[in-house]
Amino acid sequence: MNDNIIHAYAAMQAGAALEPYQFDAGELQAHQVEVKVEYCGLCHSDVSVINNEWNSSVYPVVAGHEIIGIITQLGSEAKGLKVGQRVGIGWTAESCQYCDPCISGQQVLCTGGSTATIVGHAGGFADKVRAGWQWIIPLPEDLDAESAGPLLCGGITVFDPLLKHQIQATHHVGVIGIGGLGHMAIKLLKAWGCEITAFTSSLDKTDELKAMGADHVVNSRDLEAIKTQRGKFDLLLSTVNVTLNWPAFISTLAPNGKVHMLGLVLEPLKINAGSLIGGSKSITGSPTGSPAALRQLLKFAARKNIAPQIEVFPMSQLNAALQHLHSGKARYRIVLKADF
Repeated sequence: MNDNIIHAYAAMQAGAALEPYQFDAGELQAHQVEVKVEYCGLCHSDVSVINNEWNSSVYPVVAGHEIIGIITQLGSEAKGLKVGQRVGIGWTAESCQYCDPCISGQQVLCTGGSTATIVGHAGGFADKVRAGWQWIIPLPEDLDAESAGPLLCGGITVFDPLLKHQIQATHHVGVIGIGGLGHMAIKLLKAWGCEITAFTSSLDKTDELKAMGADHVVNSRDLEAIKTQRGKFDLLLSTVNVTLNWPAFISTLAPNGKVHMLGLVLEPLKINAGSLIGGSKSITGSPTGSPAALRQLLKFAARKNIAPQIEVFPMSQLNAALQHLHSGKARYRIVLKADF
């Protein structure tokens, strides 16, 4: 029996339905860890890579980068981990470990050659997956394994800006777009102690968002409603991938406030320089987060009992899960349970 055979679901070309696929992964490299997949979140980034929307996909694509599983093999150079340990793997599978960002603890900004878990690498829509040991994140024992996967991509994406911008409980933070990322942002900010305003185009979510922790809910497409928020926010987290009235949102920032872009808006942002200069405001952005930030997030989520709101599908029903995601009806993250 060849233990290096991985059974997976793959897209063989852009936009294709996923189909069973197996391949020989070869011998485990010294710096790698092999993980048996238990659960894997389904993210819009998976869809983008499956459809080659970013012109970077390598087919066959085995997507899935919000992985929870059990370590089955350790390479000889892997440190601080053990076989049988439950762990997670997020967007990044490898980083060089020698460039300046890596040496300074910012491996997510690696310039020496990093590998995304699902671009030119086989991800978690599979029975097992491999990654560099630094990116294998131990799962706290009291964190629910079924719902933890989305924290490793969507969760860290909205958590890392809180660290970067030194957000404190006295700050007022707005979240633009309340989907997979936005709902996790509200839960994390509530536990962080912040005042929270949710900007959404679906006001029918108001009661649900307040139950999650939002203090206020504002229509993200109502210019007059946005104007009433002028000068309030220390930080705005934008999770949307569509163009909004960005000058109006800039006006809602307090002095030294920041709009932090997390959603991939494809059109250029049209901003008047004076709107930034006067209040020392800024527009920033970030990808996911370093291994250290991921560990900090999981510890915080375990301590505060934070879990994404999920719907669970068997991994064998992946195409149905993708259709559910496309329908826009997912509340709020889909998790696949391995059933190979």
